[in-house]
Amino acid sequence: MRQETGILTVAAIRRPKGGRATEYLFNEKERIFALKPAARGFDASSKLLREALQKKVPVKAVLDTRRAIIQRVQPPLPQELSEFERVRTLLDEPDKIVRVDVSSIDPTTFNIVDRYLKWRCFRRCTRIVPNYKTAKKIFDFCAKQSCNLPGPYNISPCIPFQYVRDGCYARAHKMRRIITTKYHYCCEKVFSFANNDSDRLAVMANKWGGCCVTWWYHVAPLIRVRLRRIAVLSLVIDPSMFDKPVLLSTWSRCIRYSPDRPIRRPIIQVPLLRRTRRTRRQTPRSSRIRTW
Repeated sequence: MRQETGILTVAAIRRPKGGRATEYLFNEKERIFALKPAARGFDASSKLLREALQKKVPVKAVLDTRRAIIQRVQPPLPQELSEFERVRTLLDEPDKIVRVDVSSIDPTTFNIVDRYLKWRCFRRCTRIVPNYKTAKKIFDFCAKQSCNLPGPYNISPCIPFQYVRDGCYARAHKMRRIITTKYHYCCEKVFSFANNDSDRLAVMANKWGGCCVTWWYHVAPLIRVRLRRIAVLSLVIDPSMFDKPVLLSTWSRCIRYSPDRPIRRPIIQVPLLRRTRRTRRQTPRSSRIRTW
């Protein structure tokens, strides 16, 4: 058992059919958690989670991260809540979510910036990566910071790409910082969500010798790369899944497969977000999600 305690906000509560345990989605965790009926204090914990979702307030949860189980939930102490609000980075005017039917993506046009990808955040930064060679250099530098390698590392701490079950939000944040401060290129974050009924995103973790990993969302850095004088393409930097930069369409399709129950209508929702001044943040619902 691997315990983890944290202050979390509830994004959604799912009640799957077939008598399966109720699923709880947290904004700060991409994994899907369950609260077992036999757990100690089940009624009190489930009530606190429902109230947290309704009132949009955080809770203090103890999680078994190995089995994705919520062990217990309680209200955070005043000092814990104060610290949570202090360190939380909020978004001001994030781009709207775009719903995309993954099965209908045309890779010959989908990845072209300003033809299909016309997001407002692209206009806020114009220093794009000049060529694929530079994009591969950026990817290789990030990948070399992986904690599964012996080092030495160029940054501290190292990045745990091998822990694909959780932590994509922290890895994406670290890589974005590398891209914008070391290489001085524009970098956004792209999110993929599975929030239609009880759907899940899933990948085969073959790169790390594992089997199947499921999430309710996944996030990675997105860069714009010039392809000679022809076009500017959107590429994703995700060493936890790939060995090189890949097109946004490729990244989207690779997280469609659900090993336990296939997604009926695979949909990726792609908000591209930027960090700005601190403002009040509303906890999102599962149908309209903004993470940070």
